[in-house]
Amino acid sequence: MEFIVGATSFSKDIVNNSNTASAVGSGSLPVFATPSMIALMENAASKCAQQFLDNDHTSVGISMNIQHTSATPIGMAVTATAELIEVDGKKLTFKVTAKDEVDEIGSGIHERVVIESSKFVCRTKAKKDKVAKQ
Repeated sequence: MEFIVGATSFSKDIVNNSNTASAVGSGSLPVFATPSMIALMENAASKCAQQFLDNDHTSVGISMNIQHTSATPIGMAVTATAELIEVDGKKLTFKVTAKDEVDEIGSGIHERVVIESSKFVCRTKAKKDKVAKQ
């Protein structure tokens, strides 16, 4: 796993009735929801990390510090960009931005950590089993 600081990846979506603030419950207006923007940013960062990982590893998000600064109406395209800006062991730090067809709509910092997929799934299954026994 040799990560390259400066690597980037992109994710794109179109604002529609299912990813608006009113649809996801984060507000009452028919504009691109903050949670939808964050998910798009996280997807871009996940894709950026995954290009350096083998099939037994993936990354999971551990923090987001995001500002959503401009509304985007239904029908407009939104593109999120993630740039790997720091690697500290298994922790990856990304600069993330989102733009619609007019201007930047959000930006911030997103952190992910590299995990071994099978071990992670086993731990989450054990957690679920523990709750089921209660």
